[in-house]
Amino acid sequence: MGRSSKDKRDIYYRLAKEEGWRARSAFKLLQLDEEYRLFRGVHRAVDLCAAPGSWSQVLSRKLRGSEGQESEVKIVAVDLQAMAPLPGVIQIQGDITKVSTAHEIIRHFEGQSADLVVCDGAPDVTGLHDIDEYIQAQLLLAALNITTHVLCRGGTFVAKIFRGKDVTLLYSQLKIFFREVTCAKPRSSRNSSIESFVVCQGYCPPEGYVPNMSNPLLDHCYNVDFNQLEGPNRVIVPFLACGDLSAYDSDRTYPLQLETGKEYSYLPPTQPPICPPYQEACFLKRNNLLSKERPSAPSDETPPGTASQEVDAPVS
Repeated sequence: MGRSSKDKRDIYYRLAKEEGWRARSAFKLLQLDEEYRLFRGVHRAVDLCAAPGSWSQVLSRKLRGSEGQESEVKIVAVDLQAMAPLPGVIQIQGDITKVSTAHEIIRHFEGQSADLVVCDGAPDVTGLHDIDEYIQAQLLLAALNITTHVLCRGGTFVAKIFRGKDVTLLYSQLKIFFREVTCAKPRSSRNSSIESFVVCQGYCPPEGYVPNMSNPLLDHCYNVDFNQLEGPNRVIVPFLACGDLSAYDSDRTYPLQLETGKEYSYLPPTQPPICPPYQEACFLKRNNLLSKERPSAPSDETPPGTASQEVDAPVS
């Protein structure tokens, strides 16, 4: 397959390169904003699990505008991995499960709380849906924990979620802290993917609630029956498909020439990965240093240690 094969198979991957986004996931946040007006009145925003930075890019362009209103808008991006710099984005290379990270975010906001917290983090999927859903749920709860430290009352929280049979528990936990919780599926998210996004609006923690980083599901005291909610405890969250029907279909293959009279030209990714795990393997391959298999012995040679197949003539 040539370099253009992925451009044909993934229209949003191609559009991301053409419009200068670091990843196709930028369109997910843009389409969520079209539906929910997430950026209205936002002056302080936090992007959790930010690398490679496409959602931070969206926040920077939408909140700062073309003129770059640096004095009014502050954006903080948090991730364990290093991320290439972005204009107007403060980067913290830290752990979202640590209280110190929350304190550092507030320090950058000069003691004020955030208006918006977004999180597009996801684990390396295994293909085993039950395990993937469980790990993603723990990541979402970690994002929710730190959000309770940094989000202002009335603020908005947006995070990725894997919809599974036990997702009701997550909805119930989110409803404790937010007036309105909706599950949304942007047009740019593939139909074959179980990912969706929870849009939680109107942050209002219970009276007397003290933010903490505890997570009962990670403290080795998990009860299987804890997921089985019934009666008034069971929460049904509205599901909304975002994006106009005329938008590109993320599961469809498109021709390279989208518009008549406009020829296709290949574009490299906007921001190459920083220290990817495959970097050493690529270096070894370019320099012909990868281990090679031993060449097989020619068919006319007898491999060592093998008895000869010839039969000696009888002695007369």
